[in-house]
Amino acid sequence: MRKFITACLLFLSVSVFAKIPDNEDILQRTTDTSSPYYYTSLIMRYNMGDTTLNDKDFHYLYYGYAFQESYKPLESNPDIPHLYDLAGRIDVDHPERVLLEDLISAGQKALQKDPFSPKVLNLMAYAYGVLGDKKQENAYFHRMNGIIRAIIASGDGLSESSPRHILMFEHALDVMAAENMPYGKSRIISRTVEFVPFLSPYVVNGKKRKGLYFNFERIYWNKPEGYTYQRDRTWQFNNLKPRKYK
Repeated sequence: MRKFITACLLFLSVSVFAKIPDNEDILQRTTDTSSPYYYTSLIMRYNMGDTTLNDKDFHYLYYGYAFQESYKPLESNPDIPHLYDLAGRIDVDHPERVLLEDLISAGQKALQKDPFSPKVLNLMAYAYGVLGDKKQENAYFHRMNGIIRAIIASGDGLSESSPRHILMFEHALDVMAAENMPYGKSRIISRTVEFVPFLSPYVVNGKKRKGLYFNFERIYWNKPEGYTYQRDRTWQFNNLKPRKYK
């Protein structure tokens, strides 16, 4: 039976490094050539699959991306539909090598537009794992979990005053899916915050919650005049048995 590939992760524990993104601090540290968080060095390590990157590194990597010329969140990612199509054609019980290789190729192109997409990083880890390339599998898994932890650590998401901060709308849904939180249609509640409801009340910290709040202000920093955002088709982490990573 053909299934839509959706998850290969065994989600790691939440980071002990929790920090609300401070734009001034992030800009200063990522542009200082003497800083350990100098962006050119960080992104080079990230792209090389450096698994020694820690949660503080991921904080500056993810939120520092908002200050890079390549950050264009309102542009469409033309390789995503093709990636979804390939993922939907893979039989997870009997995956074909050629489709997995095509998936990797499409994923690499999609990451050029959004290098921190949890869903794309997840599919890349899955494809490399099935092909037997454990080094790349673990590298992409490390990237994905580092980004997810950075977003979770940016705020508890339980109120409008303590939202999680995202660089792409899709990242909010990917994180909720990774946490196994089924969600409904999001709605904008202010100039900088959206609310994503759970499909049913979810107990968080001993209390029933109706959804999570996300700060999306960075997405519209350079919004073209008259621009109307249209979301891509969403994707969730489910239907595929979690793979164990070390």
